[in-house]
Amino acid sequence: MKRAITLAMILAGIFIQGFGMADEKTSRVVQTPYTEQKVVFDFYFDNPEKINTALYWVRSLINPLMDAPYGMAPEFLDIKVVIHGVEIVTVARKNYEKYKDAVERMRYYASLGVEFKVCGLAAEDYDYDTDDFHEFIDVVPSAITELAHWQLQGHALITPQVMEKKYSIEEIR
Repeated sequence: MKRAITLAMILAGIFIQGFGMADEKTSRVVQTPYTEQKVVFDFYFDNPEKINTALYWVRSLINPLMDAPYGMAPEFLDIKVVIHGVEIVTVARKNYEKYKDAVERMRYYASLGVEFKVCGLAAEDYDYDTDDFHEFIDVVPSAITELAHWQLQGHALITPQVMEKKYSIEEIR
C-alpha cells in the first residue's frame, strides 16, 4: 500500500511538472527561423472603417520581420492586399480626407513593397474607374481570381477577422 501511494505521488509530481505547474519558471521568447514571406491578404469588410484594424495585420507581419533579429529588407517580403468589400471606398481619391489615415498607412506600406489591388468587379459596382484610385492601387479583373492566383504561386492567405471590441483590456485581465 505504501508503495502504491509513493508511486502515485511520484506520478502526480511528473504529471504536474509536465504541465509546468511544479516550478515557477516563466515563458520564453522563441526566435522562429523565419525566411522570405509570401502572403496575400484578403480584405472584405462590412464597414469601411475596419480597414484601419486590418492594416494592423499587415503591420504585424512586416514589423517583426524587418526588426532584429531578422532584419529582413522589404525585398524579402512579397505581400499583396486584395480589396473587394465596402472598404474599397477608402482608396478612392474623392474620399481621401475621410480616410486619410488609412490611405497614408497604405501608401507607406506600398513604399515598402506591399502591393494593393482592388477588384475590378467591385470597382464597377461602385461606379469607379481606374483613375478614381490612388497611384499605389492596381485594379485587377476579379478579387477571387486574384486570391486564387497568388495562392497557386505559393502565397499564404491571410483573411483578417475584424471584430467589434466589447471589453477594454483592463476589464478582462
